Amino acid sequence: MTNKPFDLIVIGAGPGGYVAAIRGAQLGMKVAIIEKRPALGGTCLNVGCIPSKALLDSSEHFHKASHGFDVHGIKTGKVTMDIKQMMRRKDDVVIATTKGIEFLMKKNNITTFTGTASFKDATTLIVTNGKKTEEVSGAKILIATGSEVTPLPTVKQDGKRIISSDEAIALTEIPKSLVVIGGGVIGVELGSVYARLGTEVTVIEFLDGLIPTMDKELGKTLQRSLKKLGFKFHFGTKVTGAKVVKKGKKEVVTVTAETKKGKAVEVDADYVLVSIGRRPYTKDLNLEAAGVKLDERGRVDINESFQTNIPSIYAIGDVVKGAMLAHKASEEGVVCIEKMVGQKPHLNYKAIPGVVYTWPEVAAVGDTEEQLKDAGTDYKVGKFPFKASGRARASEDTDGFVKILADKATDEILGVHMIGPRAADMIGEAVVALEYRASAEDIGIMPHAHPSFTEAIKEAALAATEDRALHI
Repeated sequence: MTNKPFDLIVIGAGPGGYVAAIRGAQLGMKVAIIEKRPALGGTCLNVGCIPSKALLDSSEHFHKASHGFDVHGIKTGKVTMDIKQMMRRKDDVVIATTKGIEFLMKKNNITTFTGTASFKDATTLIVTNGKKTEEVSGAKILIATGSEVTPLPTVKQDGKRIISSDEAIALTEIPKSLVVIGGGVIGVELGSVYARLGTEVTVIEFLDGLIPTMDKELGKTLQRSLKKLGFKFHFGTKVTGAKVVKKGKKEVVTVTAETKKGKAVEVDADYVLVSIGRRPYTKDLNLEAAGVKLDERGRVDINESFQTNIPSIYAIGDVVKGAMLAHKASEEGVVCIEKMVGQKPHLNYKAIPGVVYTWPEVAAVGDTEEQLKDAGTDYKVGKFPFKASGRARASEDTDGFVKILADKATDEILGVHMIGPRAADMIGEAVVALEYRASAEDIGIMPHAHPSFTEAIKEAALAATEDRALHI
C-alpha cells in the first residue's frame, strides 16, 4: 500500500477525464489519472466513437465501390468485403489513438494508475487491478467514469447472438440479418455499417421515429435515406422478448414485440443489437464512503461549478446531467478545472452540437422546432435542399437539407439542423453562429466558397432572411 498525495485525481480516462487531467497539468497541478481499462481513452476511444467511425468509413467505401462508382465511369467488377481485415484496421485505429493519449499523459507528467477506483473517504481512493492494491490521496477528486449500455429488462444479452454495441463493433462475420432495438444514434450508425455490407437490418423503436431527441424532420429524412439501404422499421413498437432458437441447422434469434395498438410483431435475425441508450456508470466507486449524493436518475449531483455535495469532489461528462457526448465531457473537463483554480470560463450548453455519422450525416445545434413551439417562441424557418447545391450534385450527394431557425423579431439564430454530406464538419459554422449570437442575415451575407457544401448554410440563412435564398 502506498500513499501518493496529488493536487488532482481524475477517475476515468475518457474524453472528459483525460482532457481534464491535461488542463490541470497545464495549470500547474500535480495530477493523477485512474483508468480501469488496460488502454486509456474510455468507452469513446476503445469501444465507442472511434471504432464505430472506423467501421462506418470502411463500410461506406465498400458500399460506394459496390453501388456508386459506375456513375463516375469507374468499373470495378465484383467487390468483396474481408470483414476480418475491416476489424483489424478498426483495431489499429483504436490502438494508435489510445497510444496517443498515453503519450499526452507522459508529456504532461500525469501519473497513470491502471485499476478500479473506489472511495475510502472524501480524499482517498483505493485502486485495485487484480495484481496489487494502492491508496491514492488528493486534495481534489474528479469523477469522470462515463456511462454504460442501458439493459433492456425484457431482453437478456448473451454477448453472442443478443449483443450490445461493444460486441457489434467486433463481429467476425457479416450477418445476413440484424434486428436493432432502438432507433437512436448508436442503433442507426451500427445498423448502417452492416446494411452497407448487405445485412438486412430491421429497427424496432418504441417511439414514433428515428433519432427522437433531434428535430423530427431530420429523423424522417434519415429514415428515407436508410430505406434505400434496405432498412425496415417498426415504430411505436415495444419489444417483449428475444430468444435464441434452432431453425434447422442454424441458430437464430426470435424477437417478439407489440405495437401500441396491440398488434403482435415477430422478427427472426442472426443477431439482435440492444441499443436503447446509456446510463451513468458509478458502480464500484463506493460513493457512500465519501458521502457523494446521486440524483433521482442515478447521476452524480453537481452544482454550476461541477462540485458534488462534497466540495473537494467534482464530476463531469456522462455521469452527470446533460447530453451524453464525448465533446460535451471534454468541454466540461476544461471548464471544471479552470473553475477549480479560480478562473471564470464559459460553457454554452445550447452551442454543443449533436451528430449522427450515417450517410448522409446528421448534425444539429440549438433548439429544435418542437422545442421552440413548446416554449411559445415566435420563430421563422430558412431551408435549403442539397439537391439544389452544385457541389452536392457533383459528388452525387443530394439527399438532405440545411434548416435554420431564427427569432422572428430579432433574426437571432436559435437552431441549425442539417442532414447531408459532411454535416458533421459543417455544423461547426453553426456552433460559431450560436456562440456569438449571430443573426441569419449575418450568415447570409458572409461569402462562402463556391462550389462547397457550406453554401447550403448561406442559402438557408438567406431563406430565413425575408426569403432571400438565391438558388431555390
